[in-house]
This record gives sequence, C-alpha cells and structure tokens, in this order.
Amino acid sequence: MYYFPLQPPYFLLLVGFLTALTSGIALSGTLKVIVQKWPSDRTENAKPSSSLKQLFVPFLGITAGVCLFMSSGLEIFGFPSLLALGVGLPISLLTCLLVWLQLGSMLTFAQTKGMQSLDLDT
Repeated sequence: MYYFPLQPPYFLLLVGFLTALTSGIALSGTLKVIVQKWPSDRTENAKPSSSLKQLFVPFLGITAGVCLFMSSGLEIFGFPSLLALGVGLPISLLTCLLVWLQLGSMLTFAQTKGMQSLDLDT
C-alpha cells in the first residue's frame, strides 16, 4: 500500500548538498574577483557577458547539486525514483534558470550604475 524504499539515497542527498555548497563557495570567490576587477576594467569598457562566462561553471555545479539534492530528498520522503526525478528535476532547473537570469541582470545593473544603486535601505 505504501512505498518505502529499501535503501533511501541518503548518500546521494549528502553528495548533492556538498556539491552545491562547494560550488557556491567557488561562485562567491569568483564573483568577488570579478567585482574587484571592475574599477580597472571601466577604462577598457568590458562587456558584462564576459563576467557571466566565468560564473557559468560554478553555477552549473550548484544546479547539479540542487537537482541531486531535491530528487534524493523527494525519494527519501516516499516518492518513487522516476517520480522524484520527474518532480525534482524541473523544479530545480527552472529555479536555477530564473536565478541565473536575475544574477545576470543584477551584474549588468551594478556594473553600469554602480554598487551604490543596489542599496535597498535608502
């Protein structure tokens, strides 16, 4: 009557979490380096899309980790494997795509108008 997996994918859940965590740390470091280079690149008029290319690999790691984490978590909570993939994969990919688009627009906005324009307190 109920579906209980014989061996829940706890290991895959941990691997997905650690993959997303380490890729997030790499993304943070890469983003800090990109922002620190902006004052010297203003004279050269660098394109904002070149900074997104540097962020693509760490963000891809975050996306893969989140997909694995979400699918494994759904499977642990009782979803069959195919249904867990069928639900977890589209939700994770759509969320990561929207975050990627928002990150690109915020980087472009901050590079053209300055970091002070992102201050939400004033």
